[in-house]
Amino acid sequence: MSSQSFRAGVVIVIRRDDGRLLAFERKQPRGAWQLPQGGIDVGEEPIDAAWREMEEETGLDRSHVRLVDQLPDWIAYEWPDEIRGDDPVRGQIQRWFLFGVIPDPHDDGHLHHVKPRPDDREFVSWTWMTPHELVDCVIDWRRPAYQRAFARLLP
Repeated sequence: MSSQSFRAGVVIVIRRDDGRLLAFERKQPRGAWQLPQGGIDVGEEPIDAAWREMEEETGLDRSHVRLVDQLPDWIAYEWPDEIRGDDPVRGQIQRWFLFGVIPDPHDDGHLHHVKPRPDDREFVSWTWMTPHELVDCVIDWRRPAYQRAFARLLP
């Protein structure tokens, strides 16, 4: 009998002062939006993975955002059968991290210094969304994980 497991990863929530979240449109399927996320390398701490994935997928770093909070627990979700196929990995289990945008004292409040650069492998564009808008645009099988995380992480 094969063993089934979950892939460990992180999710990066970047929030502006007005509560909007930085969301990215997936390359496939187009029209699906989500937060940056990625796997945790062997021996890597979850927070270090969050910083690494943020820079790789968005181009943002510690000069743009600061850690605000994190969920102490892991949130899991399963992939649909058509995605999973014969893979013994049945989904992902993730740590969620909340980052706030660091204001630029020379900015007029429009956050011109925050210019995400989607990686063009996974993401093709970005925008700011309310948490409710983002949940509505996330692929349906990820939606419950987003709802659970937002209920606990966002005030």
